[in-house]
Amino acid sequence: MKYGMSQEPGNGRGGSLEALIKVRDLYKIFHIGSNEVFALNGVSFDIYQGEFIAIVGTSGSGKSTCLNMLAGLEKPSKGAIQIAGARIDRMTEAELVRFRRMNVGFIFQSYNLLNSMNALENVAMPLMFRGLPEAKRMKAARKYLELMGIGNQGQHMPNQMSGGQQQRVGIARALVIEPKIIFADEPTGNLDSHTTEDVLNLMRRIVTEQNKTLIMVTHDNHIAGWADRQLRVVDGRIVETVYREGSEIEKRILAENGELPFTRVDPVTA
Repeated sequence: MKYGMSQEPGNGRGGSLEALIKVRDLYKIFHIGSNEVFALNGVSFDIYQGEFIAIVGTSGSGKSTCLNMLAGLEKPSKGAIQIAGARIDRMTEAELVRFRRMNVGFIFQSYNLLNSMNALENVAMPLMFRGLPEAKRMKAARKYLELMGIGNQGQHMPNQMSGGQQQRVGIARALVIEPKIIFADEPTGNLDSHTTEDVLNLMRRIVTEQNKTLIMVTHDNHIAGWADRQLRVVDGRIVETVYREGSEIEKRILAENGELPFTRVDPVTA
């Protein structure tokens, strides 16, 4: 279903639940010669703790730019991004690095595992940057490999594992820091259809059981259908919002706030 509602940027919702992420009038403008190219063109939305969100669009639609700005990897041209009460669009690069280290996990399409490390060491690596002793790092890594169902793969190198196993290691690495938010960039792009279903089912279970907020970018409508809510992006604008039928988190938001999450849909194209 499509859904749009008016709300001025920065206004409170007045309900019981507070949005974990608030995006208001977000723009990313590139200057090519004398021309302006709008990668994002006035995007606004809210995301709540425990939601599985898919940002959906074709190549060049602006979906990856949106993800990068939510993760603090790119600066907006203008607009506001508030995460857990902090305005990340106003942070310095050093502040953004600290913020990501403490709050954000990443799942990549190409897994991004270090070939010189085994699965256990790859999962434990983010905890090195927090200064945890090796014994504590390895204990946490084992816990999350077990959670992913690959506890017996800990000593295997990446080239000794299948694509699905490597992606499970990547998910464990994202979870080991116990992040508030997980960003997933085309996380099943290199997997076959059967393994894709397994990984998506695992990601849904993590969101539900651990109350994580997961934001996934995809061009595939079938994969997007696993999310609680889809933000469909065309030419840098949100043109449609689609809710998953029976989503428990969306029911809870509606029950406690009296309305579903705020999304401003472009009135021209919606």
